[in-house]
Amino acid sequence: MAGPQAAVSRAGRALIGVAFAIVISTGVIVGAASIWFRNAVYVDRGLPAQQTDVVIERGATFAQVVAALRAKDVLQHPLAFRILAKLRHADGDVKAGEYRFPAHQTSDDILKRLVRGEQFAVWVTIPEGYTAREIAQALGSRALGDASAYERIFLRDGGITVAGSRTPNLEGYLFPSTYLLPTDDSPSQIARVLVDQFRQELPRGAAAQARALHRTIPEVVTIASLIEREGKADDERPLIASVIYNRLRLGMPLEIDASIEYTFPEHHDVITKRDLESDSPYNTYRHTGLPPTPIANPGKPSLDAAFRPARSDFLYYVAKGDGHHAFAKTLQEHNANVSRYLR
Repeated sequence: MAGPQAAVSRAGRALIGVAFAIVISTGVIVGAASIWFRNAVYVDRGLPAQQTDVVIERGATFAQVVAALRAKDVLQHPLAFRILAKLRHADGDVKAGEYRFPAHQTSDDILKRLVRGEQFAVWVTIPEGYTAREIAQALGSRALGDASAYERIFLRDGGITVAGSRTPNLEGYLFPSTYLLPTDDSPSQIARVLVDQFRQELPRGAAAQARALHRTIPEVVTIASLIEREGKADDERPLIASVIYNRLRLGMPLEIDASIEYTFPEHHDVITKRDLESDSPYNTYRHTGLPPTPIANPGKPSLDAAFRPARSDFLYYVAKGDGHHAFAKTLQEHNANVSRYLR
C-alpha cells in the first residue's frame, strides 16, 4: 500500500501535467491568434472586390468609420482592423473625406490611407459672410489648389448671368456651406460647385420677387451681403433689410461700416474719420445707393431676408452689444439708442 508521500508525488505530477497542458494550449491559442491577426491585417486582400469610394463624415467616431467601410464591403476583418488601430494609437487619427480604395487592399493598407488622409475628396466649410478672398484662402489651405488662382477666378475672371443681369465677378455668389470637394478638381470646377449651390439656394420666384422690390437679383444679393455683415440674429435680418430698403427708397446714404471695411486688405476694429472720407464707391457714407458689388457671400437667412424684407418704418439701427440691435424711426430716437448702447 502506497504511503502518503507517494500520493503527494502522484498529485504533484498530475498538477505539473495540467499546468504543462495549459501552457501548451495557451501557446497554441496565442499562436493561432497571431497567425489569424497577421493574415487578417497584412495578407488577406479579399476586399474590396473592385475600386470603391467611401465617405467618412466629419466628426465620425472610429466605430462609425468601421461601419462605413463595412457598408461598402471594403473591410473584411473589422475586429482585426480595430485591434490594429488600437495598437498603433491611430483610432483617433482618421481624416474625414471621401476615399477611393483600389480593389484588393489589406486592412493595413486601408488604415494607412485613412490616417495619412489620402482622400479623393475633402470636407470644406465656407462660413457665412466670408469674402471671396477669404474663401480663396480657405480652399487653398485644404490643398485644393493655389489661393491666388481662386482669387483670380473669383474676382478678376468675370461674373455670371442671373436672370438676365451680368455680375462683375463672383463676390456674393459663392454660397457658404459645407462641401465635399474632389481634390483633383480645378479651381474653376470648384468655383462652379459654389456658384451652382448659390443658384439652388435662391428663393423660388427670385426674379419676380426682385422685380416687386424694384431691384435686379444682383442688387438684392448685394443687399443680402450687407445684411449678412450687419446682422447676427436671424430673426432681425428682415428688419435690417427693411431699413436698407427704406433708406434706398428715400435716397438716404446707407452708412454701413462693413461696406467701407470691404476695401481694406485686413480687418479694422474701428472705422476712423479718415476712412469715412475715402472716395471709394464702397463708402456708403459718401455715396448713396448700393455698393458696386456684394461685400461678402451671404447665407440662406440673409438671402431670404433680402428677398422678403419686413414691413417697417425704421430708418436706423444700432448694435446693443448682445448680438441684437435697437431700431429707430427718427434720428432723435436713434441718437437716444446710441447714447444708451454705445456711450
